[in-house]
Amino acid sequence: MGIESFKLQANDISFVGDDLSRPECVLAQADGTLWVSDNRGGVTRRDPDGRQSLIGSLKGSPNGIAMTRDGALLVANMETCCLEKLNRDGATSILHDASPGAVNFVLVDPKADRLWITISTRKKEISHAARNPQGDGSILLMQNGHVSVAADGINFTNEVRVDQAGRYLYAAETALGRILRFPIKPDGSLGERQVFGPANLFSGALVDGIAFDSEGNLWITEISRNSIHLLTPDGGHYCVFEDPEGKAWKLPTSIAFGGSDLRTAYVGSLVMKQLATFRVPVAGEKMAHWEAISSTA
Repeated sequence: MGIESFKLQANDISFVGDDLSRPECVLAQADGTLWVSDNRGGVTRRDPDGRQSLIGSLKGSPNGIAMTRDGALLVANMETCCLEKLNRDGATSILHDASPGAVNFVLVDPKADRLWITISTRKKEISHAARNPQGDGSILLMQNGHVSVAADGINFTNEVRVDQAGRYLYAAETALGRILRFPIKPDGSLGERQVFGPANLFSGALVDGIAFDSEGNLWITEISRNSIHLLTPDGGHYCVFEDPEGKAWKLPTSIAFGGSDLRTAYVGSLVMKQLATFRVPVAGEKMAHWEAISSTA
C-alpha cells in the first residue's frame, strides 16, 4: 500500500498519559519513555510502566522541547522569550534570551553540532499573530556558542526539521498554512527559501508540528480542522485525517514517532489532557536523541 492510501479513522486513535497540562510537544525515546512539555513547570516524563513525574519549575509557557545527545532537555519558552536548558534533576539555565521574540521550538540538528531555534513573532498578542500574517518570525542558528539570524520575514515560525540528507531545513509557517524549506550551506547558513508543497494546505490552514518518516514523507499537524496532513518527497499533498468538530481530538500540535519499530505516532495538543496515539504504515525517522543516554538515568 502506498503512503498516499493511508487514511486514519477516529477509532484508530487511542490515548496515553494522565492529567497532562498543555502537552504541546512530545519526544519519544527508544526504551518507550515519553517526554512532554508541561506549563506547570517544564516537562512531564512518562515511563514505559506509566509512571509520570514533573521535572522543573520554569515560569512562563514551555512549548517546543528537544533532547541533547547526553540526555539534557531544551525548552523553548514562548512567554519568557528564552531557550532554557532543563537537567533531569530539575536544574535550569538560560541558553539564549530572544526578547521580545516568542521562542516556539528548538531542534538539535541530527547532522551537525548546532541548534535551530524558531521565533514565532515579536508581537505580544501571540495567538493573533498565529492567525494573521505579521512577517516578523525568524529562525535562529546556535553553533559554537554564537547565535545568529538564519532566516527572517516568516509568518509565525513553528516547528522545523532537517531532512535525512542534511540538505534542507523545513519550517512550518503557521499563519500562511504552508511549509517552507531552506538549503543548508556548509557553514550552517541558509539559502533562499522555497515553498515546499502547496501554497497553503487549504484556505485558513494553521500548520503546527512536522516530522519526517524514514521514507522522507513529512507529517504535519494542523489545528483549525484538527487534522493530519502528509507531504511526499516530491511535494505531493495528502490529508490523512481531519476532525473539524473536535470529536476525536482537539488542537493537535507536535507529532513524534516512537515504539520499538518507530511506527507509533504520538500527537501533542494545546488543550487535551492526554497524548493521542496511532499506528502508521512507515517507520518514523530516528531523531538525534534516539540514541541518547538511557532514560533510567
